[in-house]
Amino acid sequence: MGLLDSLKSLVTPSEKKPQAFPSTEYEGFTITPTPLAEGGQFRVCGTIRRGEQAHQFIRADLLGSAEQCAQETLRKAQMTIDQLGDGVFR
Repeated sequence: MGLLDSLKSLVTPSEKKPQAFPSTEYEGFTITPTPLAEGGQFRVCGTIRRGEQAHQFIRADLLGSAEQCAQETLRKAQMTIDQLGDGVFR
């Protein structure tokens, strides 16, 4: 059965835990990047918090590594905060 299990693991997607990235404070908001693995790439995704309020966002951007995606998530979240401020929670 060991051979069959090995072959099965090659075709079955692994159940890896997503990599955790640290939260960053920006203009009184807390930004937490949570890149989504998708087809060998990573989609920009994260959460913006202030106090008890939270806004989760997902963007169309796909990047080649989780680290690049986390950096782009921070950049996009900062831009959103600059443009909308507390309006991000509406």
